[in-house]
Amino acid sequence: MDIWKKNMWICTAASFIVSIGMSQMAPIMPLYIEELGVTDADAIAMWAGIVFGCNFISLAIFSPIWGRLSDKYGRKPMMLRASAWLGLIMVGMGLAGNVWHLVILRLLQGALSGFQAAAIPLIAQETPSERSGWAMSIFFTGQVSGGLLGPVVGGWLSEIFGYRQTFFIIGAFCFMGFIALTQVKEHFVRPPEKEKRSITDIVRSLPQPSVVLGLFITIPIMHFSLTCTGPILTVYIDQLVPHTEHLALVAGIVFSCSGFASMLFASPLGKLADRRGPELVLLGSLLLAGLANIPQALVTTPLWLGVWRFVHGISIAGLLPAVNNLVKRLVPARDLGSFYGFSQSAQFIGMFTGAFAGGWLTGLIGMHMLFIATALLLIINGLWCYIAVVRPRHKAGLL
Repeated sequence: MDIWKKNMWICTAASFIVSIGMSQMAPIMPLYIEELGVTDADAIAMWAGIVFGCNFISLAIFSPIWGRLSDKYGRKPMMLRASAWLGLIMVGMGLAGNVWHLVILRLLQGALSGFQAAAIPLIAQETPSERSGWAMSIFFTGQVSGGLLGPVVGGWLSEIFGYRQTFFIIGAFCFMGFIALTQVKEHFVRPPEKEKRSITDIVRSLPQPSVVLGLFITIPIMHFSLTCTGPILTVYIDQLVPHTEHLALVAGIVFSCSGFASMLFASPLGKLADRRGPELVLLGSLLLAGLANIPQALVTTPLWLGVWRFVHGISIAGLLPAVNNLVKRLVPARDLGSFYGFSQSAQFIGMFTGAFAGGWLTGLIGMHMLFIATALLLIINGLWCYIAVVRPRHKAGLL
């Protein structure tokens, strides 16, 4: 097997294992917060948004740093460090005594993470350009497949073992990912010492700097829209089926619907991006994500919510690999780590503001209107993507 394929499959397996562990906490976090002493429904929604979102503050700050260090010292050491750190943080969350402990641990988690900022450029730099869309989609499939299983497993484990013990199991999954990553064979040659270039100089040297800047505006808006409804989803399901004895399990299944769709459609959409261009896949996915949010505001049962979350998952399958594929096409190989770090930073800024604003807007406009507002923002973002990314690439003859 070619080395680039072997590394891709190992990174995909590690991402799958880590994603199972990390996604387990999505449906149980609001319930764990309640167990830690927060009882008011609005307060639970607010704290869930804060706990989900605060991680993205430190990720946004430190991801470019870890990205540049991966350019200098190699991707494999950064991946090993990040996966081991995640395992330790999950154990700490299982030992939390109050909700503030969760906030602090999530901040620390983001500060020393950076797994994606190292894994994605490792795959990108060693994959032939004509196969990059497929390789990115396979990696993404592993990630979302873990995300598919995680919520269901998390809801099931929490009913059997309790919330705290579930976090210890999450830590064990992360350490399994660490073991898998030790088998990566990276052909890294440390670049010679050279005159330092500022980020402005690097951007100006790009073939299409305005398109890169347009993409980096698209990324945080996109992730803001995708994240703001996540933390309140369990509370929303509780309103659809009040007094259910299996809320964690039902919420886990609904969470997994979008992951299942992403798992099924990531590879076909990756191949489509290789044939027709990731720009068009990105545009179509943004518009589909916007349209899929509207009926989620109108559902009356968890079944229909799961159906529309499935459609929503199809759009996510196109969004994230298309962004990573575009960065590879727009940025020289020597600067990939730095720009993937900045891409991750833009992503986490959107995730933080989305998670925080989701809880706040829920109290202001209600859960139903939050889905409508999210839909409008995604559609507007799609129009911006056409103006700033798709049209300039088309005029340059690259589509």
